[in-house]
Amino acid sequence: MSKSDTTRMTVKPGDAPPRGDTDWARVDAMTEDEVFAAALSDPDAQPLRPEELAKMRRVSPVKALRQRLGMTQVEFAEAFGLPVSTLRDWEQRRSTPDAPAKALLRAIEREPETMRRLLSRAA
Repeated sequence: MSKSDTTRMTVKPGDAPPRGDTDWARVDAMTEDEVFAAALSDPDAQPLRPEELAKMRRVSPVKALRQRLGMTQVEFAEAFGLPVSTLRDWEQRRSTPDAPAKALLRAIEREPETMRRLLSRAA
């Protein structure tokens, strides 16, 4: 497939993904073996080999949290009183949050609006 045949789509965090033309009734009627065979027949979606999987890295939990909240690094850092450089280091795994930072991140994950409100008063 050439680059001119590729469609690139950007979905912002928090936005719903675009809806496709999938016939879900047909998919629901397929057996597991039929679904697997159909997936393997797609040249653009072949399973990764073990050596390819070994090269992949998981997204940092801090980055996943920030993206779930639909915030940029600067917005997240300002909202929760963190240095942007520290947030970047956590997201790029150059460093890891210490115990108090982990507690703050857990609280943000559980109650983001409450934490935003509480920390904005402290500033």
